[in-house]
Amino acid sequence: MNRLKFSVMVFLISLFAMSAAQIIVDAYSEHIAANKSANEQKKYLIFIEIEDKTLYLLEDGKCIKEYRIASGKSGMPSPIGSWKVVEKSDWGEGFGGRWLGLNVPWGIYGIHGTLEGGSIGSAASHGCIRMFSEDVAELYRLVPIGTDVAIVNGPFGPFGRGFSDIIPGDRGADVLAIQYRLRQLGYYTGELDGIYEDEMKKAVHNFQRDNGLEARNTIDRETWHKMGFREFE
Repeated sequence: MNRLKFSVMVFLISLFAMSAAQIIVDAYSEHIAANKSANEQKKYLIFIEIEDKTLYLLEDGKCIKEYRIASGKSGMPSPIGSWKVVEKSDWGEGFGGRWLGLNVPWGIYGIHGTLEGGSIGSAASHGCIRMFSEDVAELYRLVPIGTDVAIVNGPFGPFGRGFSDIIPGDRGADVLAIQYRLRQLGYYTGELDGIYEDEMKKAVHNFQRDNGLEARNTIDRETWHKMGFREFE
């Protein structure tokens, strides 16, 4: 359990250090504030470590359940970041009969069961979080709509294991963090959807020119640093 607490702390600290994905910080702050009221209902947090293929369920800050999972495979990663359960529904047998949908803006992602039990513990899905069917049924009963979900993969918050080049067409938590930063700096007015499209491309070009960089579609390490992002050590 100490390792889990450390992982949660590193996840949150890294977000503050890089001033990225403010929605993650806001969601967690709301979670903590809500717990201060003795009259509130129990508050749950689903914390998912992609690297360890483990889902932790926290109740009022204490881990009460651990489940093994399967995550997104290469080229179809699970969405790193902080989300909420926005839908609960009964799905077909192939999805273990239960679906907890997440409010990820760049695609349809959720937590569900599977008939492919052998895939649990590996990177095998199209980005969703797979669980054993009996486990997702239990999780489904426990958590309400609105439950916070934190998905991490490495120590760099929305950037997983570090910065990588981003090109038009890319989507994910790192793109969303850049959109937030460009909006803060006054360059981007488009949708905060985690998708690198034409309007974001214009904002990137303008930012690069204003900061003495060559205007190009690729967001590389030099552009990351000019935006104020730093690797967390």
